[in-house]
Amino acid sequence: MALSESKTELWDLDISVIQPEGKGLGPATDGTSGTKPFRGVFEQFVQPCLAELLGSSLFIFVGCLSVIENTEGTGRLQPALAHGLALGIVIAVLGEISGGHFNPAVSVSVFLIGGLNIILLVPYILAQICGGMIGAGLAKVPICFLTGKMFTSHVAEVIMTLFLTMVVCMGAVNECTRSLLAPLCIGLTVTADILAGGAVSGVCMNPARAFGLAMVANYWSYHWIYWVGPMSGALLTASFIRYCRPLIFWGLDTCLYNFPV
Repeated sequence: MALSESKTELWDLDISVIQPEGKGLGPATDGTSGTKPFRGVFEQFVQPCLAELLGSSLFIFVGCLSVIENTEGTGRLQPALAHGLALGIVIAVLGEISGGHFNPAVSVSVFLIGGLNIILLVPYILAQICGGMIGAGLAKVPICFLTGKMFTSHVAEVIMTLFLTMVVCMGAVNECTRSLLAPLCIGLTVTADILAGGAVSGVCMNPARAFGLAMVANYWSYHWIYWVGPMSGALLTASFIRYCRPLIFWGLDTCLYNFPV
């Protein structure tokens, strides 16, 4: 959970970043050719907080849903596996951006040993708290709409697919967060999703799989859920990753959206 040097130095608050050759839009605002202070602000302070918000949301959602949907006879095993797998996965895919805390207690301990900039401590904690509320709220949606099976299944497919596609994009595609463990993380994400939400929708997350099974069994009831849900989750993932894409034109092209186009 170690952060990069730019995020761990407690007292060096120089946030200017040298603009790579060929990507500038003219002289920098501070008079130094090629320097873009705003890029440093976004990369060092905004991106990590967004990563903590997203990671906390996904971790809490999977964990809460695994407890809510825990089947009789599994005891604590199902929630324990779902919590552990979810946490390990979000750390693997988002740790390079924020350090992978997702817990105020962890952030405080890392700060006290000099591993977190003091300016980031409170924003980290706020992002984690907001992420916890979002994740718990999303997990409660199926309970609030138990009478509407279609809506419940649709929400589950959207969130579970969002989790899966986020791991694929951040772990296997993004050059700055790509990991050799991406295949394992992707497989474990499917495992965590099934453990957490298998009783809600079956956790398909793959329209091709759903279509093949429906074709063989000639059963098309509610088939649209397994297309609309996963596609919606994929769109949400892309929206988050490309969130600041327009800022590239201002020289703010950072690691988060260093994707091939």
